[in-house]
Amino acid sequence: MNKTAATVQDIVDHTSVVNYTGSQYMAQRSVSEIEISRPGLELTGYFDFYPAERVQLFGQTETSYARMMTSDNRYHVLQQMCTPKTPAFVFSRGIQPSKEMCRAANEAQIPILGSPLTTTRVSNIITQYLEKVLSPRQSIHGVLVDVYGIGVLIKGDSGIGKSETALELIKNGHRLVADDRVDIYQQNEHTLVGEAPAILKNLMEVRGIGIIDIMTLFGARAVRSSMEIALIINLSTWSENTNYERIGLKNQTETILNVAVPSLEIPVKVGRNISNIIEVAAMDYRCKKLGYNAADRFEHDLTDLIKANSQSGTKQ
Repeated sequence: MNKTAATVQDIVDHTSVVNYTGSQYMAQRSVSEIEISRPGLELTGYFDFYPAERVQLFGQTETSYARMMTSDNRYHVLQQMCTPKTPAFVFSRGIQPSKEMCRAANEAQIPILGSPLTTTRVSNIITQYLEKVLSPRQSIHGVLVDVYGIGVLIKGDSGIGKSETALELIKNGHRLVADDRVDIYQQNEHTLVGEAPAILKNLMEVRGIGIIDIMTLFGARAVRSSMEIALIINLSTWSENTNYERIGLKNQTETILNVAVPSLEIPVKVGRNISNIIEVAAMDYRCKKLGYNAADRFEHDLTDLIKANSQSGTKQ
């Protein structure tokens, strides 16, 4: 289920920012917007498009401008910025809020936060956290494994061997992200990130054995907390009547949360080493990202060969 809001308390608990004033209000103030606002125009008195529902970030520029204002004018503008929707004010670079800011924020019961980091860094830290918490989410049945630095989501019918395949990949030195259920959130327009539900973190179900702890058995190197999903592998039961991809010219994708992810179908039958095939699929994916496509090269060479043979036959 998607989380529609975080609290200012969540931001303090999960990022490097600290509370300056109004700690008693942090749990009451919710944040529903991922974007951060830097209130430059608002300090001049222009509030026509003030994004009051966003975290308001003050850097050196905003603070320097505010210092040039008279105390009364500064307090009046800051009062306008303190709306019932405003989650919090944040100061970067270790800047301390003015007494007018503290007064206005306290009257409106809005917490003030701060950090010694640069304004851009503070903005990135808060935005990354809010993206993870507030972005659209979807839970999918499957296994997510880090294979050579490529996030591979293994899907398929129950009992087809997803966990067993992932276990063999882990024994080969790759890393488990999530088994059975993968929680996926959209980091941006082109990126999906998967992680395990808290109750299943580092755990795997192996039929005949039961639940095993991958970190305990294989060490910390065998797990990771989250991973970008770059490739989807759909395991299916082998069928003699199915025409499987033989060359690799088709660029198949699967859409999750409006993001198209490259996908492959791998048929499963006795004698096929699925973990080895997935390793090769991950390496081939990386080659394609670097600009080399073996299928395209084969098609090009085949076309040249047919053309050469045709010309040779014509001359004869």
